[in-house]
Amino acid sequence: MTQTPAAQPATPPRRSGGPFRWWFGIALWKRILGALVLGAAVGLAWGEGATAIGWIGELFVRLIRMLVVPLVFLTIASGVAALADPRRLGSIGVRTLGMYVFSSALAVVTGLIVASIIAPGAGATFADAIPRAVTAPTDTARFFMEIVPDNPVAAMAEGKTLSVIFFAILVGAGVIAAGKGAEPVRAFLASGSDVMLKIVGFVMETAPIGVFALIAVVMGTTGPSSFLAVLKLGICVVVGSAVVTLLIHTLLIVRIIGWMPIVPFLRGIADAIMVGFSTASSSATLPVAIRVAERNLGVSPPIASTVLPLGATIGMDGAAMYVAMLTLFTAQAFGVDLSAADYLVIAATTTIVAMGVAPVPSGSLFVLAAVLHAIGVTPEQTAIVVGFVLPFDRILDMTRTIPNVTVDLATAVVVAKWEGELDQEAFKSARDLA
Repeated sequence: MTQTPAAQPATPPRRSGGPFRWWFGIALWKRILGALVLGAAVGLAWGEGATAIGWIGELFVRLIRMLVVPLVFLTIASGVAALADPRRLGSIGVRTLGMYVFSSALAVVTGLIVASIIAPGAGATFADAIPRAVTAPTDTARFFMEIVPDNPVAAMAEGKTLSVIFFAILVGAGVIAAGKGAEPVRAFLASGSDVMLKIVGFVMETAPIGVFALIAVVMGTTGPSSFLAVLKLGICVVVGSAVVTLLIHTLLIVRIIGWMPIVPFLRGIADAIMVGFSTASSSATLPVAIRVAERNLGVSPPIASTVLPLGATIGMDGAAMYVAMLTLFTAQAFGVDLSAADYLVIAATTTIVAMGVAPVPSGSLFVLAAVLHAIGVTPEQTAIVVGFVLPFDRILDMTRTIPNVTVDLATAVVVAKWEGELDQEAFKSARDLA
């Protein structure tokens, strides 16, 4: 009887990484977290000398920002084109905007409550503050007018994200309307989006080094001792950010509204949180957020590429919370008595202007004048407050960027579930990106 030869064991797949495979075997968010801790320690020990490695952090931020405009255009255009039905774009847009307005209003209320309880402005002295005048923010009508670009290419070159989003939506809608004749364009956009996400993956492997340098410079030049000058305001920002992130975004939006488990969500967004914290920029975090949403949370590319770029521009819950806190801080410091009507004015004004905050470090300070003007604070007083806060704002900004990131991902998950575009099994088994 002929014997069947024993089955040979399968050859184990080769792991990439060569001599550094142990490094790549560690989840990316763990590598970034380690870099944060090590960078803080080095910065405290090195002091001002840490600025010598500042160029490394700046190079990392430039690498990420380099990707933002092409990624936004390609992902949105390909995402809209993939929807096939223009009516679905309207459904996604309405739901997305509704969620952002809802969460932003709750963030403002959180900021007002926390600042009322802690009273960071009580007893504040501006003796050493150097007034820093800020330009008046663009009025609402002009803000919406400038969404439509005179020249789409110029808008891309200047990094005007809302204009790029508007043009990308039109391109995607044009592909849908053109039908079969536009299939090559649809394929090009989809391939281009895939290529950009691969490039994001390459850049993210440099994140631990970039984050190390960024944190070392911040701690070396600012340090925890200078933070004592705005300690009460800092406590407000930390407490408020925790409430907005954990209670509003995670518990209310993801768990109660979306009816999705919390732990996979928090585990899946760790990379984006780390990058958001270290760069203090929602715009710089966008490439990572899109990658995390698709690979970790199971959000379909059409939803991720529509919701997240929009959220990086108008989903500013951390900024909304902070502007509300700074408004009460200013009123308390200058002894301005606020009525119930004033609180309503602050809440409404902040919710609106927060959507126009530039997604860059300290962007919140440049819309503060509009809210303070609404309660009678003079431009001179506003300049003093900005001058007082600005030297310490980097650490505060890093903290409040976290809610800006989490609202985008929470909204993407919920909208994707409503639209039937969420891979729930992938979400529940959200894995770390190594």
